[in-house]
Amino acid sequence: MGFIFDIANILAGILLGITALDKLDGESNFFNNVAKKLMPFTLIIGGISFGLGLFLLIFSKGGFLYELVAVSGGLLLLTHVVSQIPAVGGVLVKISKKLMPFKVIIGITLLIFALIYLF
Repeated sequence: MGFIFDIANILAGILLGITALDKLDGESNFFNNVAKKLMPFTLIIGGISFGLGLFLLIFSKGGFLYELVAVSGGLLLLTHVVSQIPAVGGVLVKISKKLMPFKVIIGITLLIFALIYLF
């Protein structure tokens, strides 16, 4: 479960931090090409980051910050989906809108944490 969580968070970090990562690769457009290929899977990647992050945040004893950033990143990727949840959708969308200015920071942090935890 940890390996899938880490891979999903690496992909979520790329999707969320694409504007900063695009500046790093110059004219090769590596990260833009990766992000284009990942776009159809945004729902799955966000769901894994949010769901497993929330599960591990509640039931795990370590890695509190990593799981909190993963939940935030997953929520940012799932904004359009959580708005349709009747009971808590409005609250989650408000939280997501407040996190939106920090989208790139959350993405890069998530990418770094996931790479550290993977290796």
